[in-house]
Amino acid sequence: MSDTNTRHVAFLGLGNMGARMARRLVDAGHDVVGFDPVESARNALTEAGGRAEPSAAGAITGAATVILMLPNSAVVEAILEDPAVVAALQPGMTVVDMSSSDPMSTRRLADRLAARGIALVDAPVSGGVSGAEAGTLTIMAGGSVDAVVAVEKVLAPMGTPRRIGDCGAGHAIKAINNLLAAVHLLATAEGYAAGLRFGLDPEVIVSTINAASGRSASTEIKFPKFVVPETYDSGFALALMLKDMRTATGLAAELGVPAVLGECAVGLWSAADADLGPGADQTEIARWVRDGSARATTSSASVHQAP
Repeated sequence: MSDTNTRHVAFLGLGNMGARMARRLVDAGHDVVGFDPVESARNALTEAGGRAEPSAAGAITGAATVILMLPNSAVVEAILEDPAVVAALQPGMTVVDMSSSDPMSTRRLADRLAARGIALVDAPVSGGVSGAEAGTLTIMAGGSVDAVVAVEKVLAPMGTPRRIGDCGAGHAIKAINNLLAAVHLLATAEGYAAGLRFGLDPEVIVSTINAASGRSASTEIKFPKFVVPETYDSGFALALMLKDMRTATGLAAELGVPAVLGECAVGLWSAADADLGPGADQTEIARWVRDGSARATTSSASVHQAP
């Protein structure tokens, strides 16, 4: 890989998370060359000290590491199978998929890239927009020991990388984590709505639960920051959370593991997504529950019950 610059990092996907993660790399001294189909996102990277290309292939050419922060596996595979990108990807490069992708698709993609001498590390993140801004993301890396070690210095400015297992393991644990987070958020929304209806003070509800056994990231972060003040602007879309939930329950189904509660939660989040529409923030499910929108859904839905 003598024709590549080891500090040259291609970054594809400069949205809410990607833009902040790319800036962390710029600030750490990496030569970041980014691509996003949105011109304003490319311009923002340039203003932050990086460089932007009008095509994914242009950003990748000459890179040592290619980072993807894209909506899903379908977009990841579409990008990597584009003929211009295929030509730009050279043996010795490492592709790091930091998107929330499907773990089975990731395994298949890793095999295809390995046949061309290109390593794949799946490294999805947890920590949200604030974690991306501060460089405190939890980075769940899947891949060979050598491949993960090789990209640790690139990942470090964005957070704390930890190797979870072989390729696909990072995407698997991320989907499972987000399914749990979604169940916590929905359950908290129901309890919070009941407390409000009883006449409890919103801040008292949250602070008391945070001092007791019902606390979670939802009560400690999402409710005090975004639900109680009714801003509903965590920066993570409800539709993306639902996508991750479906990835987790789909993985469970493929492996023959029951996910009864998970499937029930998917049904409720799906109804909220349909009611709230495109662009809704994940935390808006609390407003959806509070306003009674969930009532009609549960009254007409069939719910799995354990025997």
